[in-house]
Amino acid sequence: MQRREFIKLIAVATTVWPIAAWAQRTTRPIVGFLNSASADKNAYLAAAFRQGLNDQGFVDGLNITIEYRWAEGQYNRLSEMAADLVRRDVAVIAANTPAVIPAKKATSTIPIVFFTAADPVETGFVTSLNRPGGNLTGISGFQSELGPKRLELLHELIPKAKTIALLVNPNNVDVEKLTRDVAATARNLGLDLQVLRASTEEGLKSVFAGLAGTPIRPLVIAPDALFASQSATLARLGLQYAVPAIFQLREFAAAGGLMSYGSDPKDSFRQVGVYAGRILKGEKPAELPVQQPTKFELVINLKTANALGIAVPPTLLTRTDEVIE
Repeated sequence: MQRREFIKLIAVATTVWPIAAWAQRTTRPIVGFLNSASADKNAYLAAAFRQGLNDQGFVDGLNITIEYRWAEGQYNRLSEMAADLVRRDVAVIAANTPAVIPAKKATSTIPIVFFTAADPVETGFVTSLNRPGGNLTGISGFQSELGPKRLELLHELIPKAKTIALLVNPNNVDVEKLTRDVAATARNLGLDLQVLRASTEEGLKSVFAGLAGTPIRPLVIAPDALFASQSATLARLGLQYAVPAIFQLREFAAAGGLMSYGSDPKDSFRQVGVYAGRILKGEKPAELPVQQPTKFELVINLKTANALGIAVPPTLLTRTDEVIE
């Protein structure tokens, strides 16, 4: 190679290298956020997820890009949304319960961090809690496991009721196990259980309207992403149709629902963000144990109880973490 050509080659290389290096430095990993509900009613959960990422040093728009996919309650959209995130070559996918199976079907290599109210082993998300295996791990609220406990609490509050209703979403992956467990508890307590189903907001209205024409019939609302996004609506319907109900979220009781018992979903979504950040740093989902909440809170809305003509037993009040008056 002649001297003039060599100098020219060096000049081109020194021009191209900084551009390539700059492009490499500004290429941010993409984090997929796949959720079956709507953005407006779940903004607080998305914020908690970002906080968890921030705790690990990842900031949206700075060193990562978060791609949100909200199904707006239309579960049939989740498969295409999951496939779209895979085509986008995301580094990790965060998914709530209804979105986990579509995400799992879409990829066996991209890490998936879930938040689920279901038992992740029973539903087949992971092989075990301590060693998940595969490309999935996450946070399990085990809210479905608390279904029997919610029934017991409602029975304690309204002991004269001989029938208790259970509201489920038939599209929920954990519906059969939850129904089976709650039914077993009802039998042990000598109660009849009426299972009601709804998968839309209009369906929820029909359920409460149907209960209004019956004698006092307490209602256990099963954990579900759709129901969670409609917490305020469920509370309003309970007051409108005089249906004493218990749900998983404090937001339900704060909005006028009678009782809530469960863990804080905001903290769970923050933990999902923490796990996503740890995976971005190189940890493997197969080696990250499924996390579980350690604290569950009982909240009673005393104002609603009075409006429904229900006297809260002192023994129950002493065990309540928060009383809303």
